[in-house]
Amino acid sequence: MDLERILKSIELGEQDRVQRDLNTYNQENAQCFFFNVEERERRKQQELEEFRRNKFRVHVPDSDSDYDSDRSDDPELKLRQRLGQALIQFLAQDLQPCCLLSCLETIRILSRDRLALGPFSSEEGVRTLARLAGIQSADREVARGGGEDVTVSRTEAVKALCNVVYNSQGAQEQACRLRLLSGLAGRLKLSAESRSPPAGQFYDLRLIFLLTALRPELRCQLAREEDSQLAIEILKILFNITCNIHKASVDEEEAALYRHLAAMLRHCLLVNCEGEEQREELQGHTVNVLSLLPLSCLDVLLAVRVGPGSAEYMGINMDCVEALLGFMERRLDRGEKLREKLTPVLNLLTESSRAHRETRRYLRSQVLPPLRDVLSRPEVGSTLRNKLVRLMTHVDTDVKHCAAELLFVLCKENVSRFVKYTGYGNAAGLLAARGLLAGSRGGGGEGQYSEDSDSDTEEYREARSRINPVTGRVEEQQPDPLEGLSEEEKEEEARRLVSMLNRLARDQIIEPVGVMEDGRLAPLGGRRRNCTPDTLREEPEEGDGESERDSD
Repeated sequence: MDLERILKSIELGEQDRVQRDLNTYNQENAQCFFFNVEERERRKQQELEEFRRNKFRVHVPDSDSDYDSDRSDDPELKLRQRLGQALIQFLAQDLQPCCLLSCLETIRILSRDRLALGPFSSEEGVRTLARLAGIQSADREVARGGGEDVTVSRTEAVKALCNVVYNSQGAQEQACRLRLLSGLAGRLKLSAESRSPPAGQFYDLRLIFLLTALRPELRCQLAREEDSQLAIEILKILFNITCNIHKASVDEEEAALYRHLAAMLRHCLLVNCEGEEQREELQGHTVNVLSLLPLSCLDVLLAVRVGPGSAEYMGINMDCVEALLGFMERRLDRGEKLREKLTPVLNLLTESSRAHRETRRYLRSQVLPPLRDVLSRPEVGSTLRNKLVRLMTHVDTDVKHCAAELLFVLCKENVSRFVKYTGYGNAAGLLAARGLLAGSRGGGGEGQYSEDSDSDTEEYREARSRINPVTGRVEEQQPDPLEGLSEEEKEEEARRLVSMLNRLARDQIIEPVGVMEDGRLAPLGGRRRNCTPDTLREEPEEGDGESERDSD
């Protein structure tokens, strides 16, 4: 598209003609992220050929900055700069929605070229784009109204601002001077308070990220202006935005963005609030967003140096994991709406333990310390292990599955170790679902686990042979119920028991099942292997890393 023709249309001020010409230009350059690529490659080849022909060294630039200086006299660049300036002035008029959107789309495309940013990085340019985005402090009320056309135009203006701020230090300075960060925070709060579904907030948050990443002084400003309630509203919006775009794998650019977001969420997780209820709510929304981020990007939660007062394990800062553990226990103790309030943090800890060895080992030291109490059932008591084991028989299927899954992962998905800490009766549900009732030792699963075994405590070793694997504790010696009966009376009792079971099965009150060779339950009559809880007794091991020398 001839840029001179577009400039002429803008000069005449005919909106329909401007819109038509800009739409053509936008379609032609929608996928253009680098300008003058053909000329750049042609010059490279020309200089290389001259070098080979004349046998002398010629400087062959290999970075964009080398070519930027060569482009100062580029006529196409000058035309794009003129077009940018014309568009900024044109936007001062009262434009039709379709024409306004076309202008902003063109600015977004032009803003990809950092040498054409002059018109957009000036005070007039940044102020104009901020006004159209509805984020300038003086225009907060604008964010309350507007239909779909206004929303689309605002989103396009924010996209252009993201490009301009990213590519221009001057634009960053103008954004600081105009206090756009305050406007963005206010705009997000207004959006959170409205009942309409979130629209465009992803780019608002991206612009906040760019401003705080590129201008460190704005981080302090945001910390001063952002109270916990505003942070909660922003986290709600962020959850709505990210819940549908969660990815298992991300490219390098996305990973950097997610890691920066995780670093900010770390701050939300650890920050002190005015009241305990406010802190609890902020942490809850933080956990919800963290659970949506790619697991590979959560390593930043452990990347902070150990400082005075930090929770430390193996030289790694565990403040975040400690905060998540405390948050989980508080929600456990409250016992309210466990599916909504507890399962997110259980899932987050489970998946983090699978993905990060250090997290799992620290959690294991806190939740499953070396087993010493062999007289109490695993579900009886006030320790974290006791509380989580109690959840394994909860009436809510999701809750009991999440609790069992966390403990199973902390046991490195090893069946015998899992039964050791929870009891076969509590573990049966998860083992049946996974086809592990046949007594396979298991291990491995989806996580990356090293080969090691438990270093049993002296108390456990002494009582090991007397522990009932179903209840997970040493049971008192019970009298023999058949003591004193003759052989005929014993046979009669056995026949009565069989008759009662047959009657229950015939009336479909119970359905006898057995364990198949693949470890899953199936109705009796098919092929099955004999399996009792005794087959799950732990075999003697040499040390499994849960002592002080955890070799995990």
